[in-house]
Amino acid sequence: MDSFEGIIEFVAVAETKGFSTAATQLRCSTSHVSRQVSRLEQRLGVALFARTTRLVSLTEPGQAYYERCKELVTGLQIANEHLNEEQIQLSGTLRVSAAGAFSEKYVVPALIEFAQGYPELSVEIDFTSKMVNFVEDGIDFAIRYGNLETSGLVARKLVDRPMAAAASRAYLEQYGEPTNPQQLRNHSCIVANNNNWLFEAVGQQPFSVRVSGRWKSNNGNAVIQACERGLGIAYLPRSTFKEALESGKLEPVLKPFWGRGSGSWIVYQNRRFLPMRARLAINFLVSHFSSWQE
Repeated sequence: MDSFEGIIEFVAVAETKGFSTAATQLRCSTSHVSRQVSRLEQRLGVALFARTTRLVSLTEPGQAYYERCKELVTGLQIANEHLNEEQIQLSGTLRVSAAGAFSEKYVVPALIEFAQGYPELSVEIDFTSKMVNFVEDGIDFAIRYGNLETSGLVARKLVDRPMAAAASRAYLEQYGEPTNPQQLRNHSCIVANNNNWLFEAVGQQPFSVRVSGRWKSNNGNAVIQACERGLGIAYLPRSTFKEALESGKLEPVLKPFWGRGSGSWIVYQNRRFLPMRARLAINFLVSHFSSWQE
């Protein structure tokens, strides 16, 4: 069994291209990773990495060995995932980065439910819209909304977020209700993430309208409050308006043109080296929201 020693560290270095970054991902010391890889090379009698002061790269034999070893690590991961989750006692700290009203209203309660099942587990949630460095910041996964750019990260969709436009009755009585999105150019609009609002209509291609107004915020609650107080028309994912529409504080506008919107996602680093607490939390959230309706 000693022949398996160092393989996980070797695969981590190969995929992160550095001993220190591999150590951070594996949550151990750089010296431990270096020692394990060196011992593996000694047992095999071959150099797996070409090392310089700035770069760590696989040698030709190292590349061939990596192609085979990564399947072993994947197999071990799958075996771990198939354990009975009820028998797993999670500990340590789950660190999550989140942003937006959806995370506040829906993801947080779901994570509380998850944490209640593991009394030894601690949870830290940092609310920020900025992209994080998962390794350096020690973040297990992030909750993000919108169209994701290609970044080498893993993304799993939680839910689709169709859009809705709304305004207060006081605003509509004073300025009139638009019947076409193009008329928004003559209205005060409350801007959230961007001022190019994408609309759709039956039989037409999606089209955007550039809007402007005197209130802008990247916080959904701040947008809703301004909208309720009559500062203009807002266009957000439908679930953000749910309480305000049901209570009558806001009224829907331009309903035939509401767009399909984007999705909310779980985003994280290389899936292979996620700690078990993060892996189970992600699976829990995906299952929790599998039948969720906007």
